[in-house]
Amino acid sequence: MDYLMLASARGPLASMHALDVMWVSFYSIGAMLISVLIVTAARKWVNSGVLSFIIRLFAFGLFSVGTILMLLVVLTWPN
Repeated sequence: MDYLMLASARGPLASMHALDVMWVSFYSIGAMLISVLIVTAARKWVNSGVLSFIIRLFAFGLFSVGTILMLLVVLTWPN
């Protein structure tokens, strides 16, 4: 029964206004772009292996947050 309600839902952000969903998509794109720049800077300028790993781990987390937000936007697309 819950599966039918989930299938008929329009997405997790469906209760938000369309322009607010647009801003969420911009934030997710920005998070992914910043994470790519962080990884590039860590590879180019950080010589310490441990510090580089920590910075890249942070960038991976930021990229993951951006990806999850973008998935939420895509699942809300028919709004």
